Amino acid sequence: MHIAHIEDWAVAYVNSTVLDYKLGPPPPPPTFRTDDAPRRMEAPGRPSELDLVGRTRRSVSRAQMANPRKRAQLVHTFWHHELQAAELMCWAILAFPTAPEAFRRGLLGICLDEIRHMALYRGHLERLGFALGDFPVRDWFWQRVASCETPLQFTALMGMGLEGGNLDHTKRFESWFGEVGDQHGAELQRVVGDEEVAHVQFAMKWFATWSKGTDFESWRRELVAPLTPSLMKGACLDETRRRRAGFSAEFLAALRAWDAQ
Repeated sequence: MHIAHIEDWAVAYVNSTVLDYKLGPPPPPPTFRTDDAPRRMEAPGRPSELDLVGRTRRSVSRAQMANPRKRAQLVHTFWHHELQAAELMCWAILAFPTAPEAFRRGLLGICLDEIRHMALYRGHLERLGFALGDFPVRDWFWQRVASCETPLQFTALMGMGLEGGNLDHTKRFESWFGEVGDQHGAELQRVVGDEEVAHVQFAMKWFATWSKGTDFESWRRELVAPLTPSLMKGACLDETRRRRAGFSAEFLAALRAWDAQ
């Protein structure tokens, strides 16, 4: 297909079944179309190297982190999360053509960040002696995020929810990698976690613009069913990163207390 506009680039990226293209697409064009209709892509193209399954094994436990294969399985999962995030930023660019250009251009920037994170994870996977495709993957993000009907729902689920939760998860896994002497893995988690702060700030900004605030209940109501706040946080909240991202103390208290309700 001829890639003349950012929308064309987004379609090509989501649809591609070539692993090298997913890892390193060409630079996007500079401009959007001005007359595009909404396009809601149902599923991404998947390279043959990836074993797509309906369910994956249980997550790696802290006690298993000394095993390089288990760490590689975890890194592979993180890589696939970044792939889905990159694709879903493209999905939102296409699904919401009437959203402000600044919002859509921000999505493109985040997409490119996620692709860069993919390269970091791939490098560490290979450092551990494994390759992309050595572990099965599940397109769970696609099964949920692609059901968002509005930009507000997308920022609530993808930005404030899943990426917000990743602030907690990267902090935990930084510690886990460090405990077993995998300092490169620990540093990678720190870098990704720090860079995700800006992604969450972006979502917070636009959520506040469209909903006139970022209080917990306004956010919770925008999560697509059957998702709840329980899936949008780690076992321990990373207060430092979350406050930098813009979450209030009241929001974090409500998020922390959610499972106790």
